[in-house]
Amino acid sequence: MIPDDDLFPRLTEDNHRQTSPPDVRYNCIAWSVGDTARWWQPGYYWPVETGREDCWIGNLIEAFRELGYREGADESLEPGFEKVAVYASGIFYTHAARQLASGKWTSKLGKAEDIEHDQPGDVAGGLDGEVADIMNRSIAAPV
Repeated sequence: MIPDDDLFPRLTEDNHRQTSPPDVRYNCIAWSVGDTARWWQPGYYWPVETGREDCWIGNLIEAFRELGYREGADESLEPGFEKVAVYASGIFYTHAARQLASGKWTSKLGKAEDIEHDQPGDVAGGLDGEVADIMNRSIAAPV
């Protein structure tokens, strides 16, 4: 199933697949860091001190920095690193996606389902704006 064309105009039957049913407990920001227990948004839960209405892209990048991510990565699969794509429309953040070990990407579509998609740009172009940055962090080696 293709979600609403106005919201996700670049999704096609060929570039994504649904991986879970809708779930209102968490959003795309939480999903991008593997948290399925809470909704990440200033005023609800946020990993850095911020105002309730601080939804600008710099605030999202700062939250990911606090989690160990660094800006300026590309979308290629990079052994030893995990990656997130951050999206913006104007100065406001709109979405985040996480790269999977396969090199594909995963997104939570608002309160709807989680999907796997081929490229970060597959969920861009609508209300989620465009990819503003791809960030990475080193994966700690198992002990």
